[in-house]
Amino acid sequence: MINIMIVEDQELIRKSLRIVLESIADIKVISLAENGEEAIRSCEGKLPDVILMDIQMPIMDGVQATEKIKERWPEVKVIILTTFQDITFVRNALNAGAEGYILKAVDPQFLIKGIELVYHGGSLVPQQLAKEVFQTMSEESALQDNLEPSSHNPYQLNEQERKVLKYLAQGLANKAIAEMMFLSLGTVKNYISNIYSKLNVKNRSSAIMKAIDESLISKK
Repeated sequence: MINIMIVEDQELIRKSLRIVLESIADIKVISLAENGEEAIRSCEGKLPDVILMDIQMPIMDGVQATEKIKERWPEVKVIILTTFQDITFVRNALNAGAEGYILKAVDPQFLIKGIELVYHGGSLVPQQLAKEVFQTMSEESALQDNLEPSSHNPYQLNEQERKVLKYLAQGLANKAIAEMMFLSLGTVKNYISNIYSKLNVKNRSSAIMKAIDESLISKK
């Protein structure tokens, strides 16, 4: 059973999400909150496994709430919900520690699969959004393209790890990365584990954001 908290300031959306999620046998909505402060107070009573967190709310927004919840209860998974396809929100939410980011208008079945993925330790970064983030990063770092790849490698990533990190930022799944690099799935997973360790991050989302913010990968 996956215990869910829904944090959303619009009552209609809260109720709709609850109805959709409670129609699934292995998902239970254990609490509702209208803003980030209510979410934190609710966590003090009973911790959910996964929080569906709206990003734009009064009193305390989803990014602030995610950061505070992750500081106190790092085991709680957070999926940011938003209607805004804005790269800034993606960066802020994932940098705050969220495991994923998804649009409110997404198909319910995709939302449910996303919850299950995050619950089992995955990161939910929709491929198209990841591509947009990567493209923005590429444009911002265009002036650095004349530098040698090894000139900015503070974490001592080897060539294969840098390639894997680049593909992660493009939103590719492990299987797709394995096929593109002609490697086994196990080898790719080992590279990803090494990347997490070297970057001192805990999940795919954090690795992607660190790669973007510190220009660890090029668009080449």
